[in-house]
Amino acid sequence: MFGFKSKATPAPPAGPAAPAAPNKEPSLFQRLRAKLNSGNSWLTYDLANLLPGGRIDDTVLDELETRLITADVGVETTERILDGLRKQVARKELGNLDALLNALRKALLDVLRPAARPLQLDRDIPLFAILVVGVNGAGKTTTIGKLARYLRDNDVRVMLAAGDTFRAAAVEQLQIWGQRNSVPVISQSAGADPAAVVFDGMQAAKARGMQVLLADTAGRLHTQSNLMEELKKIKRVMGRVDPAAPHEVLLVLDASQGQNALQQARLFNEALGVTGVVLTKLDGTAKGGIVLAIASELKLPIRFIGVGESAEDFGEFDPEAFVDALLKQDRAAA
Repeated sequence: MFGFKSKATPAPPAGPAAPAAPNKEPSLFQRLRAKLNSGNSWLTYDLANLLPGGRIDDTVLDELETRLITADVGVETTERILDGLRKQVARKELGNLDALLNALRKALLDVLRPAARPLQLDRDIPLFAILVVGVNGAGKTTTIGKLARYLRDNDVRVMLAAGDTFRAAAVEQLQIWGQRNSVPVISQSAGADPAAVVFDGMQAAKARGMQVLLADTAGRLHTQSNLMEELKKIKRVMGRVDPAAPHEVLLVLDASQGQNALQQARLFNEALGVTGVVLTKLDGTAKGGIVLAIASELKLPIRFIGVGESAEDFGEFDPEAFVDALLKQDRAAA
């Protein structure tokens, strides 16, 4: 098994100091920190003014509880976090705001770290097939394009299958991503059987010696039983090429959907057996707490996040970076 990390930057040659380099593009963490909860942090803003005499009491914890629930963390997960904080307060372990924030950071990381499991590809599988699913507008096709570039940049031979034959622009959109990233795309005419397209994609990928197939599917509401059955059919057809396929069922969720995204995840998981999650549009929400709810309540691996439209706004989920962005903390100081 192996995961994918960013390529290491080679060390500069020894010699005289080079002239100052031009400003580099901000890292994914920097973009996340700038876009997630832009302005005042929804968790920590103005908490200091709620501390009577600098003490941590029930008023502060009740306010924190309200903010967590409002931020789509969910009642169950919020109770888990606050229960631990209240016990520490009772033991007089949290004497000031800094101590409270440090304890909060640890509690959030305790929720997220188990879910931070990068995508792993098995070298013994000739073709690793990934079925990408989600509701309309979640960003599946764009996510596939970004993931294709991510894999290609890590020296993985990847092919795309345009299984979204319902939306006319979906095939064209995927072909544009394929051209941009020099990745081949298998497609048929609009209205073709999606299962047949994905089947052809798997056959073609095997014949061309590809390592990964990314199969797009049409967006559908999780409540549309007939369309969910179509996804099950695609999954069965992939199993005819390789009984173990798909090796990953990757669910794309729009983070700005809040608790609705949690319900989507539950139903897709029940229908298909989701093995990984991508959370998109984190730049479009002032909350982001749904990430915690998914990690805590569903125990699904969070593979990747997206914080914008460009390929650089996509990367592996890093729980430390995410929590520090929520709390508006500097990673170097955290």
